Amino acid sequence: MGIEKEIAQRNFRNEYHKTAVNLIYTFHWLNERMNVIFEKHDITSQQFNILRILRGANKPLSTLQIRQLMLDKMSDTSRIVDRLLKKELVHKVTSSIDKRLVDVSITPKGMQLLEQLDTQQKEMDAIFNGLNDEEAKMLSDLLDKLRSGFHNDKY
Repeated sequence: MGIEKEIAQRNFRNEYHKTAVNLIYTFHWLNERMNVIFEKHDITSQQFNILRILRGANKPLSTLQIRQLMLDKMSDTSRIVDRLLKKELVHKVTSSIDKRLVDVSITPKGMQLLEQLDTQQKEMDAIFNGLNDEEAKMLSDLLDKLRSGFHNDKY
């Protein structure tokens, strides 16, 4: 179904406007579907992202380092880490290098949660059933090209 029917929009200024609206709409559509999976495990997509970062790092990271690696740069990393701490999915200690920072590491319980989510990869990938591998790569390449073509220091 075209974006016009999805959002009941008859006219766009031009193809760029239509593409921008389509990207925003698709982001929210995809986010909703992923959140259904995360809600089963009582986590958010941001919490999932932090857990994946920590698992991949194989060492404690400061909240500043985590924030640099997050997909959502606008998030309040400290607040998200504190919520993961309450769920016992991460461990937090004062940095031995800089007492103003904290080092965050994933707990065995956090690793176990990620292992459970790893078993649901097919469910996550099923969101893209409408695309074959070549189309998925092409879409990814186009999105990379879009981001790389925008050079503005304000953003």
